[in-house]
Amino acid sequence: MPADGRSPFLLLDRHWRWWLTFLWLLVAGLMLYDRWAAIHIFALGDTDDNMRMMQVRGLLNGQGWYDLAQHRLAGSNIHWSRLVDLPIAALKLLFTPLVGGRIAEQIAVAVAPLLPMLAAMAAVAVVSKRMIGGGAFFLAIILLSCAGSAKGMWQPLRIDHHGWQLALLAWAMASFSDPQRARGGATLGLATALSLVIGLEMIPYLALAGILTVLMWVRDGAEARRLLTYGISLGGGVALGFLIFTSEANMAPLCDALTPVWLSAMLGAGAAATGLALLTPQKPLARLALAAAAGTALAAAFALGAPQCLGRLEQSSPELERLWLSRVREAMPIWRHGASVTIQTVALPVFGLIGYGLMLWRSRRDPEALVHWGAIALLAALAAALLCWQTRAGPAAQLLSIPGTAALAWLAIAWLLTLKSLTRQVTVGLAALILVFLLANGTIANLFAKPLSEGRRTINVANNRCPTLWALTPINRQPAGRVLTFVDLGPRLITVTHHDAITGPYHRNARQIIDVMHAWRGTEANALATVHRYRVDYVLICPNLSESTLYRSEAPGGFYAQLLRGKVPAWLAPVSLPANSPYRMWRVIK
Repeated sequence: MPADGRSPFLLLDRHWRWWLTFLWLLVAGLMLYDRWAAIHIFALGDTDDNMRMMQVRGLLNGQGWYDLAQHRLAGSNIHWSRLVDLPIAALKLLFTPLVGGRIAEQIAVAVAPLLPMLAAMAAVAVVSKRMIGGGAFFLAIILLSCAGSAKGMWQPLRIDHHGWQLALLAWAMASFSDPQRARGGATLGLATALSLVIGLEMIPYLALAGILTVLMWVRDGAEARRLLTYGISLGGGVALGFLIFTSEANMAPLCDALTPVWLSAMLGAGAAATGLALLTPQKPLARLALAAAAGTALAAAFALGAPQCLGRLEQSSPELERLWLSRVREAMPIWRHGASVTIQTVALPVFGLIGYGLMLWRSRRDPEALVHWGAIALLAALAAALLCWQTRAGPAAQLLSIPGTAALAWLAIAWLLTLKSLTRQVTVGLAALILVFLLANGTIANLFAKPLSEGRRTINVANNRCPTLWALTPINRQPAGRVLTFVDLGPRLITVTHHDAITGPYHRNARQIIDVMHAWRGTEANALATVHRYRVDYVLICPNLSESTLYRSEAPGGFYAQLLRGKVPAWLAPVSLPANSPYRMWRVIK
């Protein structure tokens, strides 16, 4: 629905960049206010956020650019790249001379996640301006600010890489709305390359975006300009990214990062796209045959050259899958999380798909608009479908739904303005706003939430208390040593204390994860063998932490369950902690 002189949003459209900046500052300010107490106590809640902080500290303290091993987790192999470290490190370096290192870190972890949020807001604003018109960009930004799963990736303290990947996915989506084909192709190629440098989580959407670009070229030979710049920027971007950011560990032919396996695949894809664009036969059927041949050749080369990557990219052993990966909540389908979480996650994607359907119908006589809306709608449909496989698709599904939801809202506003009665306009408008607000803030979803059991409340209390600075400060007062503790607690322990741990929840470290889990599940003798193998100085537990409940329920006779019952072996001596500490700690004495 293009802007016209009657649009009440025409003034917004003329100054959209200023409104974008204002809305970002407003939302960022509200988020900072909401998380102020957590920022003050450095409450990095997720294991990956803690590990990212340790990677940044390692870099600033002289660890090699290409060395991403976490030496305080027994040399754990961390398969990330330095790209996401850069804004965090830059903020810390900028503010340290002014306020000192501790406060500079607080500023860095508070501000860094807000930067990709600005990039994502800009992308959805651009899509809405191009595809809907008027002041729809304003609606898109507001809707993105209400997308709980997506916005959660940009919350202050959420410094891991997912926020940047979402922002790059938003620009990959925006590339299909660009009327300048060459610029659109370059945008998609660069967004894809940068996202792959960070990690492979978005590869299903990026692969579909590449396929859609080829299909647009099959339909219309004039799309060769888009395909050409896509191929060049993709190939050049991954090659440069590999040279600058690929770690020493990622030089092996592994499947879970931009290793030589995926570098070869992406260089091949970029070369194929470039070659197709340069050839561009006149007939669509000839273009289709050429594209099919290129795709078949790429698939065959990948299957023959890297057969190990045709399954799960983690290449995890059955034992690791059984003990750990199958228990990761975000890897479960959305319906496994109950009605409350399901409603809160899928509301926006459902509205988005309805909006996309309406815009496709309205564009049925405009082939160009139909193609562009169709490409974006297919990306959103893929993300919605992936929710049935893994809940971690929720942020991408909400992000990709924004243009469709904004279009639906824009059409609703246009219909509302046709009502002759001002009372009806106000009533219907307020009802719609209240409904969206209640869905966005989880009020409606919470109506379906089951009452928490006493056991669940106990677990929640432990999950909230154990990672805090208050709880870990007494642990930090003990002489430095290596600690046998829970897998999920390792990254937090090394971030806020001077102790080392054995491992964290990172799949490349299968041996360490399995050893730690068997130590808690197995016999006292097996635990002692693990202590000696890793030269452990302390044993640390936090009863009722989520991970520990598995050891207690599945191994009631295991080492952890024995410690809970007070059956402490002679090779452990208790460490005195405050009476209200959620922890129990022992020193290894032989």
